[in-house]
Amino acid sequence: MMRVARYAFAVAVASGVLLGLLLLPSSQWALRLVEWIRGAGALGVGVYAFVYITATLLVLPGSILTLGAGFAYGPLLGTLLVSPVSVVAATLAFLLGRGVLREWIARRMDAYPRFKAIDEAVANNGFKIVLLLRLSPIFPFNLLNYALGLTRVSLRDYVVASVPGMLPGTFLYVYLGSLVTSATELLSGQRPAAGVWGQVLYWGGLAATLLVTILITKTARKALDNALERKPAIEARP
Repeated sequence: MMRVARYAFAVAVASGVLLGLLLLPSSQWALRLVEWIRGAGALGVGVYAFVYITATLLVLPGSILTLGAGFAYGPLLGTLLVSPVSVVAATLAFLLGRGVLREWIARRMDAYPRFKAIDEAVANNGFKIVLLLRLSPIFPFNLLNYALGLTRVSLRDYVVASVPGMLPGTFLYVYLGSLVTSATELLSGQRPAAGVWGQVLYWGGLAATLLVTILITKTARKALDNALERKPAIEARP
């Protein structure tokens, strides 16, 4: 009986959050969710996963949710939560883009002429291109999930490449979220005063994390540009 009540409560909370997703400004519902999940235990984890997946499928910004995971659970546990949840959300969007939403996504991608080059490159090396796109996306993340469903990349390569490809960006946002001390700071961007060593750790850790992410992104962007330019050059030969 208690188990049924818990499930019913979880469904009620998830439904309320879903309604908030559709009716409230993203910053407001994300802030309220982050404040609630911090002390909600396993139920909070489940609701967070549901909301994150729903937001991804609705092509809503997920940065505050990712920051919120760092605030609620810390950099390590937050990353361990967001990473698999984001891959699941991206995979569901990929399957929808390959299936029932294929025509709608195809029309949306008409605004991105470079997508044709990506489709051609994916046909030759799906894993590599998806990995590079994840490390240095040239399309909005949520739209890319759907768009890759239009390509010839296999589901296996898509999922396996997405796991490491999305990890650096996920960790960066989770880490940034773990540095704040209240949910309100997630929106204000303010950091309360701390001692000298606290400031050193804060800015030192932040700089190191940003530097690594920038280096990875820069390297991936260069490799991606080379991969997309190489195929047209090969086809141009007599």
